[in-house]
Amino acid sequence: MDWDGAVNAWHVSGGIYRMGRREWLTEGGWKQAFDDGVRTVVDLRNVGEGRRRDTDPVVPAAALTGIDVVYAPTEEPDDPRFTALTGPYLNDPAHYAGNARLFPEKLVGVFRALASAAPKGDVLLHCAAGRDRSGMVAAMVQDLAGDSDEAIAEGYRRAARGINERYRTHGPPHSRERYLEDPELGPLLERRGLAVVAFVRNLGTRSYLLANGLSPAELDAVLVICRPSVDTMGPV
Repeated sequence: MDWDGAVNAWHVSGGIYRMGRREWLTEGGWKQAFDDGVRTVVDLRNVGEGRRRDTDPVVPAAALTGIDVVYAPTEEPDDPRFTALTGPYLNDPAHYAGNARLFPEKLVGVFRALASAAPKGDVLLHCAAGRDRSGMVAAMVQDLAGDSDEAIAEGYRRAARGINERYRTHGPPHSRERYLEDPELGPLLERRGLAVVAFVRNLGTRSYLLANGLSPAELDAVLVICRPSVDTMGPV
């Protein structure tokens, strides 16, 4: 998506988009997102991550008129079981299954937010880089939408390439991230794309969400927003 200021912004499926931190969007970018139908932003970050940096554009509150911001973090970042698995933060699809196992109520909360937002218009999911937390949720959305294995893998790969390009032009945010040249990035993304597919197929998004508290009515609402408007699939 070419919303002004947006970093790593992509269409996922149906009325759902994803990107990196929303503080990168300019006032004009918010207008473009609104004009494209976005009415809800679901912030997947943890408390304390959502703060403006000196390098971020100054955006008046009125720029978000008509757009609701909902917080739905995907994890408990200080849980020792989580940090033993991932380190300080989630940055590898090999750990998505562990995240889903540890925090089912968190992921159900994300999809409950999608269900609530569905009648209002399109939804923009974001985390910090727009790669892993949003990538985990996006893969689940694509699974519900009926996307192919290759489409799901490519969704992750293009987001990983998108933030890698940001690191090339602006530098990484800390020492755990770095810009990767194509000879190193390509094989890494091939493996990680396959890992995303393995995660979501083994998870079984529909069954996982229902087993962990999402209601059938909420699932139906999610299906409406995550599937393309030309979807001709019959009742679920």
